[in-house]
Amino acid sequence: MGVASWYGPGFDGHRTASGEVYNQEQLTAASTVIPLGSEVMVTNLDNGRAVQVRINDHGPYVKGRKIDLSHEAARTLGIVSPGTARVRIDVISQPEGTRPIGTPIRYYVQVGSYSQQTNARRVSSKLGEYYRDVKIDEVNAGARSFYRVRMGSFATRDEARERASDSARFGYPIVIVSE
Repeated sequence: MGVASWYGPGFDGHRTASGEVYNQEQLTAASTVIPLGSEVMVTNLDNGRAVQVRINDHGPYVKGRKIDLSHEAARTLGIVSPGTARVRIDVISQPEGTRPIGTPIRYYVQVGSYSQQTNARRVSSKLGEYYRDVKIDEVNAGARSFYRVRMGSFATRDEARERASDSARFGYPIVIVSE
């Protein structure tokens, strides 16, 4: 449940976060909470109208708003003129491999991504002497594989920062990532 708004004229024809060109007359929407590629049913709580949209962009960036609808989706729900409406958002589907909505974000300290598994093992071995939660994640990127050396997971970014600060002494490139 939350407030929906709509966007269109100034963004029509521009690339969305998903990489596709935005068409305000398609049934799409933007969300910062729902993963790109998800299909959701949005129901206007004031008039009962509903529309199914695909999340293809990030937004809205206005406090208190949950979803930004395309012009066509807003027209279908009857919110073009008022600009906003209270809505219920039901997730129909989301892409495989995405974190289920409502699952807490976890943080990891990534200490490099390597094209050679032996390099990842070397770094993992060294860090493993000091930390018990070091692991190597293999990521397939087309015809190539990469091996990420990570520590964690951590419940908060601050916990991850503490580990990153402590492990900086080893001289490896460190990035905090969230999933």
